[in-house]
Amino acid sequence: MDAEGQQNHLKAYGIAYWVLEKQYKVQWLLNYRGGAFMLPDREAIRKECQIRGVSFEILSDGQKQSILEGIASPSQNQEAVVLEKAPKIAVYSPKGNQPWDDAVTLVLTYAEIPYDVVYDEEVLNDQLVLYNWLHLHHEDFTGQYGKFYGAFRAAPWYIENKQNAEALAAKLGYSKVSEAKRAVALKIRNYVIGGGFMFAMCSATDSFDIALAASEVDICEPMFDGDPSSPGYQQKLDFTKSFAFQDFILERSPLRYEFSSIDMTNKRGNVAKEADYFTLMDFSAKWDPVPTMLCQNHTSLVKGFMGQTTAFDRKLVKSTVLVLGENRINSEARYIHGIKGKGFFTFYGGHDPEDYQHRVGDPKTELELHPTSPGYRLILNNVLFPAARKKKQKT
Repeated sequence: MDAEGQQNHLKAYGIAYWVLEKQYKVQWLLNYRGGAFMLPDREAIRKECQIRGVSFEILSDGQKQSILEGIASPSQNQEAVVLEKAPKIAVYSPKGNQPWDDAVTLVLTYAEIPYDVVYDEEVLNDQLVLYNWLHLHHEDFTGQYGKFYGAFRAAPWYIENKQNAEALAAKLGYSKVSEAKRAVALKIRNYVIGGGFMFAMCSATDSFDIALAASEVDICEPMFDGDPSSPGYQQKLDFTKSFAFQDFILERSPLRYEFSSIDMTNKRGNVAKEADYFTLMDFSAKWDPVPTMLCQNHTSLVKGFMGQTTAFDRKLVKSTVLVLGENRINSEARYIHGIKGKGFFTFYGGHDPEDYQHRVGDPKTELELHPTSPGYRLILNNVLFPAARKKKQKT
């Protein structure tokens, strides 16, 4: 899985998942040749690699043992992690969305990793217990319809989406969309606390945390929910309830395409597109296998990309949350991870790792043109993470 040895990094994750589905174990060799996978040598696995265009090498028993002994050496920042069972994957997304509407569904489809789509009804009916891993599509959990009001309130798609959201909320027994989304966010919170793995990108990251912190207060203006917001709602936020962020200031104007001070999109005047990269942090593979697993890549420098929520203000990230990737020029966290109860969450800023400034109506990214994408690899690290045999983190 290094830069020179693999011609399709993204589909390699699909091969690892496919092997797990066949009831075989996979060894993930952290920090060895870009995070290589060691698979059992079976004719069917060789053929599947060839069909999908995934590079592989055949090892003798002696070579395998030599590699594992080298990895085990205290002098090497490497570790072999056993993947045991293919995780069952759910994507929280409106049913009408196409796979290319979201980077995660796009790469899952490209890598040939199966997933189910769930939305508010399934979440509120406690169906998340059926899944090991949940991705939050680019959702607005605050009930403000993505803060698209300023630019798109007269657009047919905005009007239709608002009407559909109101109809679904009413069907579920809620008088307002903001109340339905709050209930969904609380169910997802409980899923993580109970041991689930949650991954979110772009606006699903900060809007989810805002919904939790504002669970006892109305932060929506009348054009969103038909009644005024609670007076002084900023002072009533409870940051003990949020997963990753604290002390953020909400954006009050409905005309601004922004949720809060968490996001760095409008604070990036010194970050030119040509210099927009973020650095993956270097963790101890033997002592901190979880963050090491999530940072596996063939490069430590990943090309940046924007979104409604591009990156996170490091000053607002809780001290209990690990920063996995950062843009040091602008002091922004791009990729963060934390523990909540018995579960885990990962937040990844930006919309599409291979579309620098994705806009409404832009064509989909063709991953056939980006089979070695480092930015997309980070998503797939998270997909396989629940399959790992758990070892207690030592730091």
